[in-house]
Amino acid sequence: MPPKTPEDPEQNPYDLLEISQEATEAEIRTAYRTRSLKVHPDRNRNDPNAAQKFHALTTASTLLLDPLRRLALDAQLRLQAAKKQRFASYDNKRKAMVSELEEREKEFKKARMAKEQERTARESENVRIREEGRRMREQREKELELQELERQCARTKPGSNGTVEEEPLAPPPPSDLDTTIRIKYALSSYPALSTASALTAHLRRYGEIDEGTAVMSQKAKKSKKSKGLVDGEVIVTALVPFNQLGAAFAVVSSAESLKERGMDVAWAGGSEPPILGWLRERGELGGSAANRAEPFPTKPTPEGTTFGSFPSSFPAFDEVVPPPPPPAAKAGIDYESLTLLRMREAERARLEKEILEAEAAEGG
Repeated sequence: MPPKTPEDPEQNPYDLLEISQEATEAEIRTAYRTRSLKVHPDRNRNDPNAAQKFHALTTASTLLLDPLRRLALDAQLRLQAAKKQRFASYDNKRKAMVSELEEREKEFKKARMAKEQERTARESENVRIREEGRRMREQREKELELQELERQCARTKPGSNGTVEEEPLAPPPPSDLDTTIRIKYALSSYPALSTASALTAHLRRYGEIDEGTAVMSQKAKKSKKSKGLVDGEVIVTALVPFNQLGAAFAVVSSAESLKERGMDVAWAGGSEPPILGWLRERGELGGSAANRAEPFPTKPTPEGTTFGSFPSSFPAFDEVVPPPPPPAAKAGIDYESLTLLRMREAERARLEKEILEAEAAEGG
C-alpha cells in the first residue's frame, strides 16, 4: 500500500516534522534536516519502510515551504479542529442520532449493493434456464426425428424380390363407443319416434341394434331463431348402439341428408372412431385402393330391398317403421341371461349419464 500524502488530514505535515503550526521557514528547514538524517535509507538499510518515511518528510517539507499551499493546509486543519470541537460538544442524544444516521447510510448502501447483486444473479439464472430449455428442446426434437425415422424404417422391409414392402399399420384398440351414434331431432318432426324402441325399430334397417342399451332423453328447450324452433319445442336426444361398425358408419355417413330432414346424427364419442381411419388406410372403407371391394355386406330391409354401408344405397327416413310388438315374457330366466341383462342395464346407465352430461354442456 503506498504511503499517504501530506495533504491527507490523517497525516499532518507538522506532526511529521515535529513542529508547530507557527513554525518559521528556518525552523521547518532545520526540522527537516534533523528528521531526514534519522530516517534516511542509507542509515536504515534494515528498515523496508525507510524510503517511504524519507519521501513523506520531503513531501511535507516541500508543502510547508510553499506559502500558498501551507495557507490552504492551515485552513483545512482549522476546519477539522472546529468540527472535532463541535462534535465533542454534542450531547449523547445527538451523537446517537448522528451515529444512527451514518449506520443507516451504510446499511442502505449495503442493501443496494445486495439488491444489485441479486438482480445480476437472477438475470444470469434466467439466461442459464433459457439456454437449458433451448438445449432440451433441440434434444427432444432430435429424439422425435430419430423415433420417426425408426418408425419409417420399421414400416418398410425388403421383400423376397428385393423390393421394399410397407409393413401394415397396427389397428387401434377398440372403444365402447365405436358403434354408438348420437341422434338429435325435434319431436314435432318425428312424432312417431317418441320412445327408444320406436327409434331403434326405425334405425334397424341399417343393422342390428342392442335395443336394451339404447337411451333417449326428451327436453323442452327455449327456441333459437337460427334453428327455426318454436318456444317449448321438445328436443329428443338419443344414444343408439349398433352391433356392427358398418351399420353405425352407414347412419353417420348420411348425416347431411338426415340434417335436411331435421335429424342431427353424429358419433357418440364426438369424433370418428380411430378404427375407421385404419380401415380407410387399408382401402377397406373408401380408401385409395383402386380395387376396393364392398366393405360391408348388404342387408335385406323389411321392404325387401338391400343397401350397403355407403350413401348411394342408404334408405330414406321419410317412412317411419312402427315399433315391433314387445316379446312375450319367458317363464324363467337362467344365470347367463341374468348376467347379460345386468350388463345391458349398466351400459344403459352409462349412456344415460353421457347424454345428461352432453345436455348440461349445451345448456351451459
